[in-house]
Amino acid sequence: MASFVKKTLALAVLAASAPALYAQTSTSKVQLWGIVDAAVRHTNNEGPGQDGKTQLMGGGMSQSRWGINVEEDLGGGSKALVVLENRLNADDGSVSTPFFQLAHVGLQGPYGRITAGRQWNVLFDVVTSTYASFPYSPYMEAYKPELGMAMGARTSNALKYTFATPDRSFVGSLQYSFDEKNDSRAIDAITPSGATPEALNAYANNLRNAIAAQTASTLQGGAFKTMGGYLRYAASGAAVGAGYMRTTLPGGTDVDAYTLGGSYRTGPWYFSTGYGLNKAKFTATANPLSVQARRNALDGAILGQFWSGQTNGGFQPGDANKRQLFKIGVGYQVTSQLNVGMHYFRGKQSGSATGTYNGNANFYVAVADYAFSKRTDAYFGVDHTSISGGSEIKLDQASGARNRTGITVGLRHRF
Repeated sequence: MASFVKKTLALAVLAASAPALYAQTSTSKVQLWGIVDAAVRHTNNEGPGQDGKTQLMGGGMSQSRWGINVEEDLGGGSKALVVLENRLNADDGSVSTPFFQLAHVGLQGPYGRITAGRQWNVLFDVVTSTYASFPYSPYMEAYKPELGMAMGARTSNALKYTFATPDRSFVGSLQYSFDEKNDSRAIDAITPSGATPEALNAYANNLRNAIAAQTASTLQGGAFKTMGGYLRYAASGAAVGAGYMRTTLPGGTDVDAYTLGGSYRTGPWYFSTGYGLNKAKFTATANPLSVQARRNALDGAILGQFWSGQTNGGFQPGDANKRQLFKIGVGYQVTSQLNVGMHYFRGKQSGSATGTYNGNANFYVAVADYAFSKRTDAYFGVDHTSISGGSEIKLDQASGARNRTGITVGLRHRF
């Protein structure tokens, strides 16, 4: 018994001292960082009366956020990584989502980096690292048509492998994420209780509510299966890259997303151009009460959230299944403190069976950014959206507007 007690105490002492022993043989770095951005933004053609709207928003150039980055040196050129990032609204102090927008852990070594968790997807990675809209900020938070093509930009339950040559002239990444049973079984189970108008109305309401609930849970950090990758090359001020990602939505619809573009820096000038395509492969059905029709409605609602929304420069997708976006821009560093940039986007939507949601969109944005220091800057931006084509294409259902202009003035600090 005494021998057993001695051995137990010895093991307890060894276990207690293990963290300290490891701490002596490895080096950890923990970084707390953040961005606080607030802006006054005015837009016209808002609401049923198509009136002007002025608001204080919690992020005009960047969404306000804070995060923690952790690195631990494991020796031999390897290290462990942790990234946590949460987003907030600087205008009222609320949290923009009830969860971390980024949360992943990984290992990095001589042969690349592997990360697991919620992270930026490969479409976002290649666009923002290779042909971002502005040289001093990858996009404007209040007006970002390019992000509407990135299938949500972040992916939960994802594994990502990133590799690079020693000089980082070539960088690439592969991604896979798990759907974790986020499928259409709940939607499939909703059926009409009869053929009367009352029964069909009740069915439509139940289906609409169920789709809205599952769409919200999927977009708020929920799971869906993705696979894809990107490759970029950069040298002598020039960069080119391309990416592909397939997303399988809960109803089984595959959405293929492609992007290709490049940029060039010379002296104070910055030029960029890019192309993006999203194509949804809905399974056709002629029966509006079929299981497949319910699945298509669910997947269409989720895709519609990716494609619409003012901050994405979006417009109503309706029953369209294909969207393309071409972008071209220029930036110029006027002085060491003043940067200006302009960008033009041309969008095309097609695949609407009725034709009422087929059309085109033009997006224009110009921004001047003045840096008070390395951490604090002020900015002034003007943007304009105009759409044409099918009768149902609108910026939003509330206003029914087909054009809108925005003016944004803001202040941003990084720490």
